[in-house]
Amino acid sequence: MKLHDEPQAITPAAFHILLALADGEQHGYAIAKVIERETGGAMLLGPATLYRTIKQLLADGWITETTAWGEERRRSYRLAPAGRRAARCEAARLDTIVRLARERRLLPAPG
Repeated sequence: MKLHDEPQAITPAAFHILLALADGEQHGYAIAKVIERETGGAMLLGPATLYRTIKQLLADGWITETTAWGEERRRSYRLAPAGRRAARCEAARLDTIVRLARERRLLPAPG
């Protein structure tokens, strides 16, 4: 998932995690619930996919981990600048695809 000069596709799971973190820090379960809510249940990340993807995003430097201490120790995650850039590149790539689909009448024009 390394970000290069050229925009590259990232997995849907990674993109949705980055989107969920764009509004602020979240713990893993909250990330999964945001994704489920925002996709109307179309994307459900199980624990294995969620935490495997989080581990990769951490390794790539796209997100950072924070630990909150309260009644229990809870790991939360925050979008890093590199992750914000990656999400912007992916959003732009997807926007181009949607524009092409509209030009070819596969999707209706907006409005």
